[in-house]
Amino acid sequence: MFQRILIANRGEIALRIIRACREMGIETVAVFSEADRGAHYLTLANEAYCIGAPASTESYLRIDRIISAAELGNVQAIHPGYGFLAENSHFAEVCRESKIEFIGPPHEAMNKLGDKISAKTIAKESKVPLVPGSEGLIQSEEEAVRVAAEIGYPVLIKATAGGGGKGIRPAMNEATLRTELKNASAEAEKAFKNAGVYIERYVDRPRHVEVQILADNHGNAVHLWERDCTMQRKHQKLIEESPAPNLPKEVREEICKAAVRLVKAAGYTNAGTCEFLVDSAFNFYFIEVNARIQVEHPVTEQVTGIDLIKQQIKMASGEKLELKQKDITTTGHAIEVRINAEDPDDNFRGSPGTITKLRVPGGNGVRWDSHVHEGYRVPPYYDSMIGKLIVHKATREEAIITLRRALSEFVVEGIKTTIPLLKKIIEHPTFQNASGDTKFVERTW
Repeated sequence: MFQRILIANRGEIALRIIRACREMGIETVAVFSEADRGAHYLTLANEAYCIGAPASTESYLRIDRIISAAELGNVQAIHPGYGFLAENSHFAEVCRESKIEFIGPPHEAMNKLGDKISAKTIAKESKVPLVPGSEGLIQSEEEAVRVAAEIGYPVLIKATAGGGGKGIRPAMNEATLRTELKNASAEAEKAFKNAGVYIERYVDRPRHVEVQILADNHGNAVHLWERDCTMQRKHQKLIEESPAPNLPKEVREEICKAAVRLVKAAGYTNAGTCEFLVDSAFNFYFIEVNARIQVEHPVTEQVTGIDLIKQQIKMASGEKLELKQKDITTTGHAIEVRINAEDPDDNFRGSPGTITKLRVPGGNGVRWDSHVHEGYRVPPYYDSMIGKLIVHKATREEAIITLRRALSEFVVEGIKTTIPLLKKIIEHPTFQNASGDTKFVERTW
């Protein structure tokens, strides 16, 4: 087991990892930018090093500075959290070349699954269902027109190196396809330095269901069941829950088995998530693999009782999975809402600034994962999420009631947040009867 770990991240996830390490008797080294200097969570680490200016390109994305901090801190491993360098295969490779373990998958598996065309090939070989589309990257406008005609409109143009909704454009007809092909490719080149795009049939009003997996270095892989992440805006998740409501038992079991087949075929290890679209007839289609711990991992922890961060650390240190698939069950229902420093009434404009008053909810079945506090200044440089509110109850109905109560107790002053929108969503009949799709929030608000 590791004695000392560096956390190559900030905020809520850095605090989450520090807490897990403290419970495991592992010392931690934190890194921070000038914007995060003085943050309270840094005092819980054994050491903390400043790695640069506020901009992430001068701090949290600087591999050289993070490796230097790891060498100064004399660590054995680096946990990347989520975001920043978490899915950067080059960073994973540099860590291991520096004789520092990367708490995540091998860079070879990250490369295979990070490229969506390669991931689709592995999925096809593993008999994991795919949305009909192009066999590989689109090489010309005329090829795009031909493929779209074969699979039928509407279609989606998607960046092969995409993520976070970038490089994705719908096309309802040939004229739109020709225009959006150029736009998607240009956006992908700007965001990912990779202009490659492919085409898939547009799945109308789907749900978004993902499967949490764990895989050790000894050939063992298990799933920890599924999460429903249908409530989202522009491909950014707002609400996540587990189990996925109204998902037939046989579909639930099959989608989870498919995820395990896929990661085994890719040689994937550590924690990860396989994402799927589910249509109105409960057909499911593979989208991508997130090669890291996810923001919504607490809902899985609540229903399974398994600490995913601790499992990551154990597997990275070489331990075998003690978990057997037959023993992994779920209890009750968990829902997570992301609290962002954004103004929903002003097109979700970011709302950095000082939190002048903060009162967070509590009580039976309520969990609050956050690094912020009264007097904390939300910086303008990073993701706007300031925390995650998670509830866990015996049934979904009870979880919604507890979530409603918890959100009503929440007080955040000094900045705008998404709490008012979240209150509206959970009161809507479409959310309450779990009949929504991934565009529901955008259509309704």
